[in-house]
Formats: sequence, C-alpha cells, structure tokens
Amino acid sequence: MFWIWVVEGVCWPLRRRMALWSLWSLLLWEASSAQVHGQVGGSVLLVAERPAGFQVREAIWRSLWPSEELLATFFRGTPETLYRSRFLGRAQLHSNLSLELQPLESGDSGNFSVLLVDTDGRARTQVLQLKVYDVVPRPVVQVFIAVPGEAQPPKTCQVFLSCWAPNISDITYSWRREGTIDFGMEPSDLFTDGQVLRVSLGPGDKSTTYSCIVSNPVSWDLATVTPWESCHHEAAPGNSSYKDVLLVVVPISLLLTLAGLLSAWHSCYSGKKQKDVCNDRVTPETENPLV
Repeated sequence: MFWIWVVEGVCWPLRRRMALWSLWSLLLWEASSAQVHGQVGGSVLLVAERPAGFQVREAIWRSLWPSEELLATFFRGTPETLYRSRFLGRAQLHSNLSLELQPLESGDSGNFSVLLVDTDGRARTQVLQLKVYDVVPRPVVQVFIAVPGEAQPPKTCQVFLSCWAPNISDITYSWRREGTIDFGMEPSDLFTDGQVLRVSLGPGDKSTTYSCIVSNPVSWDLATVTPWESCHHEAAPGNSSYKDVLLVVVPISLLLTLAGLLSAWHSCYSGKKQKDVCNDRVTPETENPLV
C-alpha cells in the first residue's frame, strides 16, 4: 500500500500540472503563437525559447490540433518521446528541448505547444502553428494568340500566356521577362490571380522569353517560353499558316465535291435517256395486234 501511495503521490502533481498547462495554453494561445513552415518529406524544428536565467526542470511537448496528443517530455534530465501519437518514431527531443519532426507528411499541419517549468516553479508556455506544404512541381505554360483588331499596330502579335501548376494548392503565380532589369509586370496585364499574362510583341521581341514562377513558402519552380514562335504572321518562308491552308484547301475541296456531283448526275441522266430509247424501240412491236 505504501508503494502505491508513493506512486500516486508522484503522479498526482503531474496530472495537476498537465491540467494547469492546458489552461495556460488556452490563455496564452494568441499572445505567444508563432508560425513554422515545413515541406513534405523534409524536417522541421520546433524551437523551445527560454529566457535568460530560466533553468528548465521539466518540459512537455503536445499536439493541440487537429488532435490533442502527448509527444515528448523532459523530467529530471531524462527525455522521452515513445508516446503513442501520430509522430511516434518521427519525433526527436534535442538537448536544448527543441522538438524535431521528420519526415513530414501532408497531414502534420496543426498547432503545437511546449510547457517549460524552471527550478523555481515558474512556467512558460509557447504555442507554434505548423503548416506543411507540398513541393511545388514545374508549371505548364500555354500560349494563346489573340485575334488581331483594327486598333492593333501592324507587324505586332498580342498573346496570352497561361500558367498552371498541377495537383497543388496554396501557391503564388508571378511572371518575369528575361533579360530586363524590371522583372515586374503591369497589374493591368495580369488576370486570374496572376495565372494569365497579356503580352504585346513586335519584331524586336523574336527572342524574348517569359518565365512563369510558381512558389509557396518552402519551394518554387519555373517554366520559360518564347511566345513569338507561336505568332503565325511571322511564319518562315515556304511554310504556310493555317489561314493560308484553309484558303487553298477549302475551295479545292468544294470544286472536287461539285464535280463529283455533276458527274454522278450526268451518268444517271445518260443512263435514264438510253433506257427510254430502248423502250421506244420495243413498244411498237408489242403493241401491233395479230390479225
């Protein structure tokens, strides 16, 4: 009985401290919250900040959201991370009491808290918000030629550049014109939250390239395109544009179709006429009555 009483005497203060810690974490949520970014497959370090002269005796790391779980503890110089949480086997408590999580998964985003207690009984609570992002893939850029208008200057080509990153969210789109000092674009030329860029090109822009940059807080990638190559009015000598092909192919196809119809009608008309002549020759012989 004495041994059980001693164990309960040790555990009860811990449970009481845990309850007080939960209350403090709710009260200090907004005051001490910080954001931490991580990448899927990588690692992140949740730093436990300690004031000068704060001699830590106990430390408790917990996950607050989406589920409340005990992740790691430090009591009397002994770290412990073997708790049955979703971070079992992926959590490491360092000597400075910061918690490292790896490898990160897309579902690891959430809120975390650490309670630090010093040798004088003072408590300090920190709340950290972890956001885990996917690695940004290389975007896809498509070029669309605008229909020339009456106000468009001659020998110019207006295009729309469309940028898209597949199977990802929480990304930002931006454009860069290579070879220039000013990388920014006019806001009036950007559409759909920066995914579409309108560009007016002239003969001096034949080798000008544009890059679409997709990024999130932990990664980025880009794709480059030379839009002048898609402008049909500057087709190479000997190559016909799709409009020239239509102007030639469509009339010839109509003439061939009309000729075929005339030929079929003529054949049918000739055959019918010949049949009528044969009938005229046979009819008198069959209509003479026998005397």
